[in-house]
Amino acid sequence: MQEHDLPVQGPVFLIEVDKILPNPQQPRRDFDENALKELAASIREFGILQPIVVTKLEEIKEAGTDVKYILVAGERRWRAAQMVGMERIPAVIRSVNLAKDRLELAIIENVQRENLNAIEAARAYARLADEFGLTQREVAARLGKSREVIANTIRLLSLPTAIQDAIAKSQISESQGRLLLTVPDLAQQQALFEDLLRSTMSVRELRSRIQSIQKPAQSPSAIPVISVVDSETLSLQRELEGALGAPVKVEHAGETGKLIITFYSPEELKGIVDRLKGTTQTDSLPPLSL
Repeated sequence: MQEHDLPVQGPVFLIEVDKILPNPQQPRRDFDENALKELAASIREFGILQPIVVTKLEEIKEAGTDVKYILVAGERRWRAAQMVGMERIPAVIRSVNLAKDRLELAIIENVQRENLNAIEAARAYARLADEFGLTQREVAARLGKSREVIANTIRLLSLPTAIQDAIAKSQISESQGRLLLTVPDLAQQQALFEDLLRSTMSVRELRSRIQSIQKPAQSPSAIPVISVVDSETLSLQRELEGALGAPVKVEHAGETGKLIITFYSPEELKGIVDRLKGTTQTDSLPPLSL
C-alpha cells in the first residue's frame, strides 16, 4: 500500500538514492519489514506518488564539492526505493540546516501520520524539550497538540524499560501504561504488568485492580477536601494558570486551603519557579484569599 503523505511544496528533483543519508534526528527507530515490502511492491507498480523531503549537505574536498542529502521526511519511501533497486528518487530540497529544524520536521511528519508508537513519540517530544530548551507548551504548539497530550506522553518515559518496550511492541496499550504510572510501589507495578502480559485484562479491569490496591482507609476524623467551585476563586485559579503556564488547583479544607501546581518535567518546574520569582518582583499576580 502506498504511503500517505503530507503535501509538500517546491520544485521536485530526481536525486540519486545512494547520495541520501538517513536523518540522525529521526524519532522513528522501528521499521516494520512487512510494511516496507508492501510499500516497495506499491512503488514497483505505481512509482513514488509523493516526493521525499531532503536538505542539501555540501562538503568541500580537494577534488571539489561533495554533495549529499539528509532526509527530513520520507524515510520509509527511501528505504522501499532501495529495496526496489531505484537509482533516483523524486525529492523536494529544503534549506534546513539546524538539527532542531530537522528534528521538528521529522517529528511533525511522523506524528501527523500517526506512525510513531507512544514511546517513540514520548522520546521525540522529550528531545525537543530537553535538547532545544522548549517548554512542553511550546512543543505542543509546534505539533498542533494540547500541552496535556505532550505531558502525558512524556510521562511514559518514567516507566521501567521493560514496560516501555511492551508499549512500543503493542503488548500493552498506552492507556494501560498510564495506569501503571499511578502505582508508586514498584513491586506492585511489576506484578500488575506481568498480569497484563499473561492475561487479556482490559483498561477498565486494570483501573479497578489499581483502585482496590490503593483504596485508602476511611478516617472519621479526617477533614474532607472540597474542590473549589465558587466563581471568584475559579477566576483566580485561571489567572494563576495563565501566569505560570501550568495547571493549578485550589482546594479548601475547612478554613484553610492549599494550591496544587502540576509540572511534568524538571525543566517545566524550573520555568514555574522562574515565573514565580519574576511575578514576586513585579507583583503582577493578584492576592489569593481563601
